[in-house]
Amino acid sequence: MKKVCVITGGSSGIGLSIVKLFINNDYQVFNLDLARPAKNDVIEQSDEGFRQCDVTDVNQVTQIITDIAQKHPIDVLISNAGIHFSATIENTTEADLDKVFNINVKGAYAAIKAVLPTMKAQRNGAILLMASDQAIIAKHNSFAYNLSKSALASIAKTTALDYAPFNIRANALCPGTIETPLYHHAIDNYCLKSGADKAAVHHEEEQLQPLQRLGQPEEVAELALFLASDKAKFITGSLQVIDGGYTAQ
Repeated sequence: MKKVCVITGGSSGIGLSIVKLFINNDYQVFNLDLARPAKNDVIEQSDEGFRQCDVTDVNQVTQIITDIAQKHPIDVLISNAGIHFSATIENTTEADLDKVFNINVKGAYAAIKAVLPTMKAQRNGAILLMASDQAIIAKHNSFAYNLSKSALASIAKTTALDYAPFNIRANALCPGTIETPLYHHAIDNYCLKSGADKAAVHHEEEQLQPLQRLGQPEEVAELALFLASDKAKFITGSLQVIDGGYTAQ
């Protein structure tokens, strides 16, 4: 029987790479996202595998995961849905803060809370939260985003402690600068506001990394696959950094 993985935000970027890798490793994957993967990102996945979902709607997330759990034991939850937002605290409106937290944090809260009953009944499960290197260090112009990713790291730790008696593990992945559509969108926005040259900005970002390159979504997916597996069954409550050495500086 295939293991079952539920992921939020699996239609692009790191999430899409995770979906592809888990399917290729014989998982049945349920992708909860607002949009399907792009047509050129063909995944061998049944229609049942995609569930249109707004992760800010707790009732919707709960209903979808409950429906899945009635038919399938859920072995892995990956809370990946998230948005980026660049601004200082002075330039962050209350609406901006609410939007970032509703997607990045409340979305994780909803998914974890919905999946726990079935994992507790099974006395087994792996929960992965997509945090960031900004759960460990601060970056300029990143008040709300930094705050949300620190919150995800905290959720991983408290969930790990609270549900260890049920053999449920929880860990946070902390990617550094990964070359995803989200990254390019952020760079495009910066260049639009500043007038900077995108190629130059991209090169500068590469040079900031000790390994002199950006990470790739497939590399983060490989870490997620390991943490979800029995090979990592003694790893829980951890912040797993994958940042090319950036936070070690």
